[in-house]
Amino acid sequence: MRPEALRQLLTEVAAGRLTPEQAQERLALLPFEDLGFARVDHHRALRGGFPEVIFGQGKTVEQILAIAERIVAQGGPLLATRLSPEATRSLEERFPGGKSYPASRAFAFAPRPIEPGGAGTILIVAAGTGDLPVAEEAAVTAELMGQRVERLVDVGVAGLHRLLSATERLRQAAVIVVVAGMEGALPSVVAGLTSCPVIAVPTSVGYGTGLGGFAALLSMLNACAPGVLVVNIDNGFGAGFAASLINGRRQEAG
Repeated sequence: MRPEALRQLLTEVAAGRLTPEQAQERLALLPFEDLGFARVDHHRALRGGFPEVIFGQGKTVEQILAIAERIVAQGGPLLATRLSPEATRSLEERFPGGKSYPASRAFAFAPRPIEPGGAGTILIVAAGTGDLPVAEEAAVTAELMGQRVERLVDVGVAGLHRLLSATERLRQAAVIVVVAGMEGALPSVVAGLTSCPVIAVPTSVGYGTGLGGFAALLSMLNACAPGVLVVNIDNGFGAGFAASLINGRRQEAG
């Protein structure tokens, strides 16, 4: 249940348009709904500002659809990540107004238009083309959370002039998500050019000694520039979510 939906329900009770018994019936499924194989957390939006997100890896198509239907029934929006092609097709058929993102294996559905808000713009920076799937997962997450999002791609440190040509865009952002594999040096460089929070996302892109992203992860954790926060390997969703919380809370504080 979205916070505004709960406020509307309480307003209707206070105005006498809804009896307490009717309100109780509507709230019967809160705070969670037991589907047997999953307990869908309908209070997630009230506590954290966004509904439960479906992590598709390891779930059957039927389980994903069942959870998605219950999230949308409570007002959505719906975000599902790490989906198989079969799961994506099934969600597209069930929610024809949604949008799939094949590169990042994500699917998003918003029952109503989402107006961008937040203190400013979240800039998603991808070091290379191979990092785009993770970067797009971060972007989709932030956009569905009502953030203004811009993208800056293929600006890795091997060609530093490409990044420096976008210095003004970096300085105008409220939060920056930097996605990089290989040696993972890009977040330090970006943080050295800006005064806003930088969220670093190591990716599993790289050769053997990159160890599936561990080299980039350790490099980012040892960043010499202040203001760098690091999420898990390939966790674009976590970075987009954190950036949205920072941008939204900056707005509330101002």
